[in-house]
Amino acid sequence: MTGVTREVVRLPTHPGLQGLVAGIVGFREQSAVPLERRQPAGTLLPLVLSFGDPFEIVEVAAGEGAGTYGSFLSGFMPGPVSTRSGRSHACVQVYLTPLGVSRLLGVPGQEVAGRVIAAEDLIPQFGASFTERLAAAGTWRPRLDLVESALLARAGGSAGDPADPLVSWLWDRITESGGQVRIRDLVAETGWSHRYVTTCFQRAVGLTPKAAAGVVRFERAAADISTSSIHRLGTLPVAEVAARHGYADQSHLTRDVVRYAGEPPAALAASRRPTAHTALGTRPGRR
Repeated sequence: MTGVTREVVRLPTHPGLQGLVAGIVGFREQSAVPLERRQPAGTLLPLVLSFGDPFEIVEVAAGEGAGTYGSFLSGFMPGPVSTRSGRSHACVQVYLTPLGVSRLLGVPGQEVAGRVIAAEDLIPQFGASFTERLAAAGTWRPRLDLVESALLARAGGSAGDPADPLVSWLWDRITESGGQVRIRDLVAETGWSHRYVTTCFQRAVGLTPKAAAGVVRFERAAADISTSSIHRLGTLPVAEVAARHGYADQSHLTRDVVRYAGEPPAALAASRRPTAHTALGTRPGRR
């Protein structure tokens, strides 16, 4: 992209944050003009601790929270979010797992799902004085260490209760299957009623098991769509991707991509939309 300079520094997940945080990224961007992006739905939830220009949430397609923010959390979204960053944007991005939200932020996932919320409204500790410390740190390593230490303190303290074993088991089974497992089969394995399992899961994660599985499946398919467009010289094998990820047919996949990304598969492949995984340098489903 002409006229844009970008700096990305990644910090691997500390053992004490495993299962709660997928990674921490230092990000700085300079541009002659504000940059607009549309970020597809995904399973990693960004906690953005900004010490540069404010960040504008232009549209939340399947939720709420449009506005201008310094630091913010984007909860579990069943749709894309459109953003606009200033000419000089600098931040530390923490990518939380759905199970990490309640543990580290001290609120049920249901309270933040489908919403963008100012970070200081959730964690006063991450208010203006904290971001001033990030700016004053001068280099990336002390900034990332500062954020990691704050998260470790919350993980080891009383920020939130440990994840419900039922919810953890269900989430693991959904992600291991790439979102293709039948939810009713999982519920039957638990011995609990469908209503009870759904209520427990939605309170902790923010979406119902079926809705969460839809995001997991889309995220895996979207990664393949982007990869396929490179190796097939721009020819998008949508039917092949649909079959691989358990969609009924090509039309079914296309509908889901429009729902979760805001555009059809060919446009998604061509646009190279940023995701949590591109920021972390990983692929969905790989640890």
